[in-house]
Amino acid sequence: MFKPMLACAAMALLSSPAFAATLCVNAGGTGGCKKTIQDAINAASPGDTVNVARGTYAGNVMVDRPIALVGAGAGKTIIEAMGLPNGINVDGFGHMGLSRVIIRGFTIQNANHQGIVVTNASDVTIVENRVTGNDRALVLGPSGPTCPGLPPYFVAFQGFDCGEGIQLSGVTNSLVADNLVDHNSGGILVSDDTGANHDNFITGNEVRDNPYDCSITLATHDLNPVMGMPPKGVYHITVKGNTVVRNGLASGEGAGVGIFAPTPGSQNYGNVVVDNYLAQNGLPGVTLHSHSPGQKVNDHLIANNTIYANGPDEESGTTEKAGIAITADPGAGPITGIRIVGNKFSGEGIDVVFNAPGELAAHQNDFFDDVGVANLGAGTVDATLNWWKCSHGPGSPGCGTAEGANVQVAPWLTRPDGSDGHDK
Repeated sequence: MFKPMLACAAMALLSSPAFAATLCVNAGGTGGCKKTIQDAINAASPGDTVNVARGTYAGNVMVDRPIALVGAGAGKTIIEAMGLPNGINVDGFGHMGLSRVIIRGFTIQNANHQGIVVTNASDVTIVENRVTGNDRALVLGPSGPTCPGLPPYFVAFQGFDCGEGIQLSGVTNSLVADNLVDHNSGGILVSDDTGANHDNFITGNEVRDNPYDCSITLATHDLNPVMGMPPKGVYHITVKGNTVVRNGLASGEGAGVGIFAPTPGSQNYGNVVVDNYLAQNGLPGVTLHSHSPGQKVNDHLIANNTIYANGPDEESGTTEKAGIAITADPGAGPITGIRIVGNKFSGEGIDVVFNAPGELAAHQNDFFDDVGVANLGAGTVDATLNWWKCSHGPGSPGCGTAEGANVQVAPWLTRPDGSDGHDK
């Protein structure tokens, strides 16, 4: 059901405008080329391509118009941002209506805040880059992490985020694909600090060894409802086919994919997490937190992921390592419409933890650990048609088990991989 939608979305995002003139940049400024990337961008017209030759160039590059910015390849064309706020800033916040931007073929490194930041833009394509060693301004103080120098619209809720390797804020209909994002504070942050964030596709990236924060974070930072204004929200984000390993280990704060809503009335809903490899992260492979009343955090699909040896989420009420943890704080509303389908779990203490009011559906998963599902809250879990480590079903000798009340387990699968055998 989802494949045609994803294919159509990918085709739409990959379709690029017919670019006009081509400008060039090289380190010597020879042969009619510009010496700096910024000079070439400033000289470009909408629809132009800026080709950047091998070499190392200054960061804090600001893109304010629809262009293609193309390097010679990651490891060949390097944007060095040491001591500077960002590597590349696609600035729709300061240039209303910005769209149709491509960033491809760079290594972006050592920025104080973000390697690549995109604000209030649409139809942006970020592909085949390496984003590494950013978040140099992160301060690990006794009262928690801070990130001095961030613009005021990013200050709330940042903490370890500090901008991340790649941040999309208020971005729509865009693509982040086939990038290596490593050794930043965190990996890829999708947020609504500056506007609604929706219908973006995060695919084929390798996000690893970011020590302090999540690998791929879908987070509403929205204060609008608190101030009586309409919510912005994060919704209809697809996270597909990414390799996500060893994030958040220094702090124990890094989920493979994190879905978070801290403020009353904020919205983070209708996202898809599918076909990813999520392993050895500081928090569970997929972690969802609802922290306040009146939120809309429903209707996520978590499907066909391989989830292995991730850390615990103590907010969920257990210190056991977990594959997926879904948690609502006291006073938060019910969580509904979450579907956990066709995932493979191993190396965890508990494969799925649910600690919230509401309803959870988990089907056709392969639970290879001792506890397949733990329902630690007031909600209900439909955990029928899963494999529970052996053919005799949960609680049988050698099989996994379900913990907590209101967990339906029968019928179950008698073979892994979604085969059709089951017992009642």
